[in-house]
Amino acid sequence: MKKQKVVTLDLRGCQSLGEIHQRIKKAFAFPNFYGENWDAFWDLLWSECDADRIVVRGEEAVLEELKPSVAMINEILQELKEHRAKYGEQIEIELHS
Repeated sequence: MKKQKVVTLDLRGCQSLGEIHQRIKKAFAFPNFYGENWDAFWDLLWSECDADRIVVRGEEAVLEELKPSVAMINEILQELKEHRAKYGEQIEIELHS
C-alpha cells in the first residue's frame, strides 16, 4: 500500500505576504523559480504537488491584514481539489486554526 504524502503549511507567526510565500515554497518543496504570487502557487500546485493530503495550520493566528491571503490559499486549494476530482484523483485538504 502506498504511503500517504502529507504537506503541512504552518502559517502561525507569519508577519508578511512574503513570509507566507516563503513558507509555501518550503512546505511544498517548490523549486527556486517559484514566483511568490498566487498564479505561481496555482501553477506549481498543479504541476509539482503530488501530495495526497494538505494540512494548513494557524489560519486564525495570522495578522488581520494577512487574512485575505489565507482566504486565497484556501480558495486555490479548493480549486486544486475540484480539478483533481475531474481527473479521478483525490486530495484531502485540512484547515486548522
